[in-house]
Amino acid sequence: MRRSLITLVVILICYILQSTIFRYIDFAGITPNLLVIATASLSLMRGEREGLWIGFVCGLVLDVFSSSTLGLFALLYMFIGFGCGMLHRLFYPEKIVLPFTVILLSDLALSFFCFFLFFLIRGNFHFQYYLQSIMLPEAIYTSAVSLGFYPLLLSLNGYLEDIEQRSAKKFV
Repeated sequence: MRRSLITLVVILICYILQSTIFRYIDFAGITPNLLVIATASLSLMRGEREGLWIGFVCGLVLDVFSSSTLGLFALLYMFIGFGCGMLHRLFYPEKIVLPFTVILLSDLALSFFCFFLFFLIRGNFHFQYYLQSIMLPEAIYTSAVSLGFYPLLLSLNGYLEDIEQRSAKKFV
């Protein structure tokens, strides 16, 4: 229960930071996607089941507060959370290469699906322009910002695991 509430607070903080402060720290109109960082990082740390739910909640928050269609981002982030959670077995906390790569690829995958769902269906076939001016810069910026956010999420996860282990010892 405690982990769920803290995860929800982390998701809300990421959304608030993404939609307020990081709007003013943009490069050529590109802002980092903190919800992808939260989804990919926490899913990698906790596994596919929790990743599925974390992605769903991140997408739902984005849908409710920013989107005109309810459920589309929830579905996309849910897929990202599940996919990143499947890599949980390869996760070692001291190695930052895997989370950095997973966040980069997750942001690229999300951007690709957004291009397909929002632009390609409407007949906008300028994929190379979208790739060069939006997808790659956003993925690189998000990955760079993840170098600061990932250690915070990792220490929070370690703290929560310590609390869970101590409370489990009380019941034994």
